[in-house]
Amino acid sequence: MRQTRFPPSWDEERVRKILAHWEQTQEEAIAEDEATFEDHDQTVMKVPNDLVPVVRELIAKHQQT
Repeated sequence: MRQTRFPPSWDEERVRKILAHWEQTQEEAIAEDEATFEDHDQTVMKVPNDLVPVVRELIAKHQQT
């Protein structure tokens, strides 16, 4: 039997979560989007495309602490 190889930091659980996310119904997707705007611990904003890598790096650093 051939063993599945994942990219660095990926595993079977992460792949299953991603698949489950993309297999959700339209109603589930809408509910997820609406819940995002109701979460008072997060902010949704537009970011210029050239700043996205910097923002991602800051978020990653924040999550490590």
